[in-house]
Amino acid sequence: MSSQKSTREAPAGKAPTRERGRLRVAALMDAGAEVIATRGYAAATMTEIAARAGASIGSLYQFFPSKEALGDALLRRYGERMEAALDALLARAAGISAAGIADGLVAVMTGLRDDRAAALTLIEARDDLETERKRLKALMLERIEAILSRALPELGGGRTGPMALMLLYVLKSVPALLADRDAKGAAMGDEVRRLIRLYMDA
Repeated sequence: MSSQKSTREAPAGKAPTRERGRLRVAALMDAGAEVIATRGYAAATMTEIAARAGASIGSLYQFFPSKEALGDALLRRYGERMEAALDALLARAAGISAAGIADGLVAVMTGLRDDRAAALTLIEARDDLETERKRLKALMLERIEAILSRALPELGGGRTGPMALMLLYVLKSVPALLADRDAKGAAMGDEVRRLIRLYMDA
């Protein structure tokens, strides 16, 4: 992890008030996530991010006064999307099968693959994000445990915690497996689902 530190929260930019502005911010954030994930946080530049989004550098700075501010926003967005996706699975978890849980959890990870790649790059590059890393891990663990408790009440509290932690670490491998050309990534998604189903059925 690098020694880059932020002693204060990055200043926030202008908040969009119209739909056009919200769409522009979303496009800027998508471009930021792509550039940071592929080039790394230190090498990513605001100029390249603006160009990737097809926007002017002034437009980017209007909403994100610094690369730190953009990084903070990307991490917040990842957390919000992760929480919403897991909450949606939790809402339909009652009576769901092991196969349904496996499919749902893998879908969450694959659906957020780009956001997660950027978030992990940010966390690795900035020492000031350690607290946020721990918060995101706790959030995921709590939601997975709640999903297991609702879907498989027969497990009991003593089993759901360790099982949730095991599943969390398995799920963390999903983006890397899907991106592994030698492993034929598309097929690996099916293998992870099978692994989770067998584990839960056991």
